[in-house]
Formats: sequence, structure tokens, C-alpha cells
Amino acid sequence: MSPLHYLTTRDNVRIAYRLDGAGGLPLLVLSNSIGTDLHMWDGQIAALSEHFRVLRYDARGHGASSVPPGPYSLARLGEDVIELLDALGVQRAHFLGLSLGGFVGQWLALNAPQRIERLVLANTSAWLGPQDQWEARIAEVLEAEDMRDTAATFLGNWFPATWLEQDRPEVAPFRATLLATNRHGLAGSFAAVQETDLRTALRNVRLPTLVIAGQFDTVTAADHSELIAEAIPGARLFTLPAVHLSNIEFPREFEGAVLDFLLAP
Repeated sequence: MSPLHYLTTRDNVRIAYRLDGAGGLPLLVLSNSIGTDLHMWDGQIAALSEHFRVLRYDARGHGASSVPPGPYSLARLGEDVIELLDALGVQRAHFLGLSLGGFVGQWLALNAPQRIERLVLANTSAWLGPQDQWEARIAEVLEAEDMRDTAATFLGNWFPATWLEQDRPEVAPFRATLLATNRHGLAGSFAAVQETDLRTALRNVRLPTLVIAGQFDTVTAADHSELIAEAIPGARLFTLPAVHLSNIEFPREFEGAVLDFLLAP
């Protein structure tokens, strides 16, 4: 496994990241969802690193990165990516984000389009409901005795019920990550989603974009992906019969769609 590196951001937060693939290849950034870390992409590294230098990182509040006090802003999450690119001396990169990572990708496309070559937005949304509904979610996470109920809720939203009933091996590492996640990292990230409504702004995106939807996604429903694809001029939509973590349920199909898009002339 590639070694873990760290970047200290301008606001003094430590961001953990890994690099895979040959140094001379184009850079592809992978951005994780709330409640996961960079290991959510483990299954994709072999295929993607054949063609790209792959940068994956733990979003602030997750994994081996620092857990600063919340709330977090989407702008700050986007700036973390820009600072990583700056530190690596990379002017432009491809970007693939899932769920919260997809929110970050949309922010970058709108606020730093000169840094992004091609954009993949997977199982994400431009807006996830009225702001007030998030207050209860944030309070529930912060007030819970431990992470067990939170982990169970996340897993139920991420995977098919049959996978949970069968205790599929793919689920175990995600359960362990959730149980080890700092609640303040989750709450801070929820706040970044709470403040965000990019539905109108998306029409201003001018980057080549692939949107990947999960047909059975209950977190970021398929029609959220359809809205994004319709709003961004020229965007493509690819739908998998997946719940939320489409890269885990259908890894080969997911990778194939991403590579076909990124490697197209």
C-alpha cells in the first residue's frame, strides 16, 4: 500500500493523503463521502492507477485527517483540494467525488474551474433538502452515547438490505470506519451539506462532466443526478442498479464508466 502523507492547510488542519500510479501520469483526485475515508477507493486503485497518478485523501474530520471544530463550509472543503494540488505542484487534474465528494467537485467546477480537467460526480446532489432538517441530524450525532446507531443508519442507507442480512464482507470495513469516526467530523460535514444549494449555479459549469447515479439510492436519489446532468451543459448520465456506494456494489462497471469518460479523446 502506498505511504500516507500529510498536508497542513492554511487554517492549520492536517489532511492525510496517498498517491498511487506513476509520477508522469495525469493526476486524478478521488474524494470520499461522509463517514468514510480514502480506503473507500481501495478497490478502484488497481484499475485507475494504470492510467492516472491517483490522489486520494481523507476529508477533514475523517480518517487520519484532523478533526477541527465544526461547522465546516463547502468552500473550505474545496480549498483543501486546491491546497493539495498546490502542494503537489499540479495545475490541473481530473476529479472524481462521491456523495460529499461530489458536492466538493461541484464547488470546484464553479469556483476553480481552471484547476479541473474532467469532472465525475457520483451518487451526489446539488441540494439535500431544507436546512432545518439537518439540525436534528447534527444534534442526534453529537448527543448519541456512541456511534453504533449512527453506523447502522449509514450502512442501511449505503448498501442493499440483502448485503446487510448476509453480512457481506464488503460491509465490514465500512462499519469499522464508521464506528471509529469522530462525531464532530460527521457533524461538521453535515453542516457543509446543510448550507449548500447549487441547483441554479450548475448551469454555469463548463467542464466535461460525467454523472453516475444509483437507481436505488435513498441518500442522493437518482433524480438528483438527473437534475445535475440536465443542468450542466453537455454532461453525461450513467445509472447503475446500485444504492449509494455504487463503486462498491458495481466496481467493474463503475471503473469502466469512469475510465471510458476520462480517457475519451
